[in-house]
Amino acid sequence: MKAHGRAIKYGDHIDTDVIIPARYLATQNPNELAAHCMEDIDKTFTGRVKQGDIMVAGVNFGCGSSREHAPIAIKASGISCVIAKSFARIFYRNAINIGLAILECEKASDRIDEGDEVNIDFDTGIITNVTKKEEYQAQPFPDFIKDMIAKGGLMASITGAKKDD
Repeated sequence: MKAHGRAIKYGDHIDTDVIIPARYLATQNPNELAAHCMEDIDKTFTGRVKQGDIMVAGVNFGCGSSREHAPIAIKASGISCVIAKSFARIFYRNAINIGLAILECEKASDRIDEGDEVNIDFDTGIITNVTKKEEYQAQPFPDFIKDMIAKGGLMASITGAKKDD
C-alpha cells in the first residue's frame, strides 16, 4: 500500500470541532462533510485539496469530541493519509475504523512543509519527502490494519463490501 501527494500542513491540537464544525453534524453524507472540512481554521482547504494529498500536523491531532465525522470529512475530501506527531486516542481508532490511513512520525511532522511532495510506503513505514530528498521512519501498521484500511474500514473488512460500495 502506498500514497503520494502534496502536503497540507497544520499545527498542534487540531480538534474535531475544527476539522468538522458541530453545525454540520446532522449529516452522515461524506461529500457534504468534506465540503466543510477545516473551514473554521482554513477557508482555502476545500478549494486546494486534491485527491491523494497528505495532511501533516503536530501533536494531539483529532482531540476533542469523539465523533467519526472528523476522519470521514478528511478522507472524503481526498486526503490519503494524515501524518502527525501524535493523535488523540479516539480519533486514531475512528480513523482506522473508517479506513483513513494515519501515521505518527515526529520527524516527518517537523520537516515536511506545506506543499512538499510526499510519498508513503505503508508496508515499510517509510515517508519520503521528495521535495527535500529526505526519508523519515514511521511505525508501519500490522498487516490486519493495513488490510482494514485498504478495504475502506472496519465494517467493510468484516462484511466483505468494497470500499466504494
